[in-house]
Amino acid sequence: MNLLKSTGIIAGLTMVSRIFGFVRDIMLARVLGAGAAADAWQLAFQLPNIFRRLFAEGAFSAAFVPLFNRKMEEDEQRSAAQNFAIDVLSVFVPILLIFSAVMMLAMPAIIWFIDDFGEGGRTSDFSISLARITFPYLGLISITTLFAAILNSVSRFAAAAAAPIMLNICKITALLIALWIDGGANPRQTAYFLAFAVSISGLLQMLWLYCWARKAGFSFAIRRPKFTPDVKELGVLILPAVFGAGIYQISRFIDLFFLGRLPEGSFVYLAMGDRLNQLPLGIIGIALGTAILPALSRFIAKDDPGGAQRLQSNAIELAMLLTIPAAIALFFAAGPLVTSFYVGGNFKASDGATTASVVAALVIGLPAYVLVKVLIPGFFARKDTRTPVYTAGISLLINITLNLILIPIYGIYGLALAGALAAWCNCTMLYTMLHRRGHYRIELSLLLRILRITLSALGMAMVLIYAVPLGEGLYDGNIWQRIGSITALVSAGGLVYAVLAWVTGAVDRDKITMLTKKKAAEQAGQEGQ
Repeated sequence: MNLLKSTGIIAGLTMVSRIFGFVRDIMLARVLGAGAAADAWQLAFQLPNIFRRLFAEGAFSAAFVPLFNRKMEEDEQRSAAQNFAIDVLSVFVPILLIFSAVMMLAMPAIIWFIDDFGEGGRTSDFSISLARITFPYLGLISITTLFAAILNSVSRFAAAAAAPIMLNICKITALLIALWIDGGANPRQTAYFLAFAVSISGLLQMLWLYCWARKAGFSFAIRRPKFTPDVKELGVLILPAVFGAGIYQISRFIDLFFLGRLPEGSFVYLAMGDRLNQLPLGIIGIALGTAILPALSRFIAKDDPGGAQRLQSNAIELAMLLTIPAAIALFFAAGPLVTSFYVGGNFKASDGATTASVVAALVIGLPAYVLVKVLIPGFFARKDTRTPVYTAGISLLINITLNLILIPIYGIYGLALAGALAAWCNCTMLYTMLHRRGHYRIELSLLLRILRITLSALGMAMVLIYAVPLGEGLYDGNIWQRIGSITALVSAGGLVYAVLAWVTGAVDRDKITMLTKKKAAEQAGQEGQ
């Protein structure tokens, strides 16, 4: 496996999706602003996404990929792997249909609960109908995840990484239709267009990955649900992972609960702020976590702990090389970035100032979020889906406690900071468990490399502190002034970091060269023995 190439494919396509996401959010901010309709839309979109992450991204992939890889090893013709996938699909689809139907029926109660028990002003037929329209996205995207996991298992990452682009294209199309009809003057109508666009995008993503899975040599059919021994084994593995992911999503749900008690616009501020935070997280953390899980599974199956150790160290080094400067840059340049991207139309300067403060609080935890994505495959590849449950459960309790302490003092900023601090706690616990079990330890050379990366990023921060005020008046100017000022700011910071990283040795030139070669993971494994 070529770690850098695989991560690059996923990260590159994720970046394309994030760029489309920025275009979408810029349009959302200007058309919907931060009013009641925007809050209702953000709440409706968050609900299926919470359960998507529960059923799809973490738990299912983590349990499915090692078992599917084992089936691939057993039979070169792939018939065993294909039958396993069909059996899983036949059980998975009815469960999703039943769950989605129950949730849509219970939607009034769910909205009422989130909305401060109906006292927050967000419980209405409008918000309930929006949530019901978007919820079918859950079932469609969960099935999509099965096809994505199959493609990732055979190291075909591009199709799955490209699929989320369709979601953003559909949303942008909905916003353009709203602007074409009445210039976006009816925010409720615009929200309805967006809700339908979400479900349509789920269907398109499912069909897209189905075609690519067929192209990879797999065929699918829905059979009568049957709990075969392999499906039961998947269930045994997936249930702890579901609870682990569930704990995280409970944390997200609790965040919605707290947001429902904050002033109007809070859902929008957090969503817009998290978009900037999610850019490096998605491009770096999710990409690395996705890329290394199949390779870690193979190293462990071959009883090659040295290879697994080296692969995970390479992933951490690459993650921190990119994430630490991203976090520091976002912290110091949050104001200009938010103003340039979002402020305008119905999104006022005061909305931008609040969102920038949320970004600064969120990115404190950005390196931790990425490290969690890189460390968790070390458990999943060993079929240990329980330990992340325990660490996630403890971090959830920490997050709730911090919310109760910080929100009364700092409001929405306290909520963002609480999540960041809880992420660092989770990261620390995951590494401690891996270290104690002898599965992974951070070597001194890696610690020194991370120190050099941090020092280089702090040098960049000094430049940003000086450069940010120079662009005042341009960040909220015309489109060319915005593009020019942000391009200059990002270029200056990036250039300073790149030079300092090269001079201080934060960039391991030999490592980068090795990672670009074929069989990079195997070479890394041999070096680690």
